[in-house]
Amino acid sequence: MITDAKSFGEALRKRRKELGYTQAFLSEFSGFSVSFISDLENGKSTAELGKAIFLANLLGLDCSLTPRN
Repeated sequence: MITDAKSFGEALRKRRKELGYTQAFLSEFSGFSVSFISDLENGKSTAELGKAIFLANLLGLDCSLTPRN
């Protein structure tokens, strides 16, 4: 479950590594800087939401919001 920027970043890092991608490869492919990807994976809470969702989708991850009970 994603509850904060840190858990979101950890999920992205885990998926990137599962795919065998480096941050540099993802940077070249996405056009985002390595420092942005690193900040995002390290849970920097000021990362741009649109870019974060784009990278998640690029890595084959779906983002959805579900109501809690």
